Amino acid sequence: MENIKSNLIETVKHLAHDIGERSYHNVVKLNSAADYIEGKFRSYGCEVKRQPFEYLGNTYYNVSCEIKGAKNPKDGILVIGAHYDTVADTPGADDNASGIAGLLELARIAVTKPFQRTVRFVAFSLEEPPTFMTKHMGSYVYAKSLKQESIKICGMISLEMLGYYSDRKNSQYYPFPIFKWFYPDKGNFITFVGNIRSMSFTKKVKKYFQESSSLPAESFNGISLIPGVNFSDHWGFWEFGYPAFMITDTAFYRNPHYHAPGDTAETLDYDRMTEFITGLYKALGNI
Repeated sequence: MENIKSNLIETVKHLAHDIGERSYHNVVKLNSAADYIEGKFRSYGCEVKRQPFEYLGNTYYNVSCEIKGAKNPKDGILVIGAHYDTVADTPGADDNASGIAGLLELARIAVTKPFQRTVRFVAFSLEEPPTFMTKHMGSYVYAKSLKQESIKICGMISLEMLGYYSDRKNSQYYPFPIFKWFYPDKGNFITFVGNIRSMSFTKKVKKYFQESSSLPAESFNGISLIPGVNFSDHWGFWEFGYPAFMITDTAFYRNPHYHAPGDTAETLDYDRMTEFITGLYKALGNI
């Protein structure tokens, strides 16, 4: 469990600043990010697979590795994913270099001490517009391939913006005012967000996380009409009937740099990110 913080910082800085903007029209930089992720997986001793898919005449890649657990994969495997692309004109430190950094750290730790379940760690391309919530999203392509191969999935977790926190009063916003009656007004927590069908899976992971971590955690399972509930790679898995949810710092409901040039590495809280990854790793050991 050593070096988590320094590794998180290294990955976020490399993706957000050494590579920079990773939008759909910048295939070269997306490929550089994919190469970096593959290199990290391989350095942990993992076998890596690239899943190519086409969009507007270009080829994009999902990059994955699998770490086998003690349970029979026929009982269901776990998918943990994060997207590595950005919108145009932003370095994408929180959105979503932070998610990729968390994905890589979970894989690194799991190599030395695997979970009970077999886990696939997947870095997706093309989560952002114009492919957002279409069949061209990398996560949709990947979920479709799982369905076609009849692979049993116990659940999918999308790591979507993990690094921005605030202890300032009224720093947390919500889609509707009524949410303020039930949730904190300070943006100092992590959130587990899914649909109704994924409630049991969401609650189970959250429960084990809270038993393992001092980082405050909230959860919400609701309909997609509520803005933000389906705004990540878990959406594609819902389309194929898989239980899935995202873990997020709530994005535009908290981070003022969302989809902007100010989404830089120095705006993130790496101590809280470290606490989150440590707690999630421990929680997933119970799934």
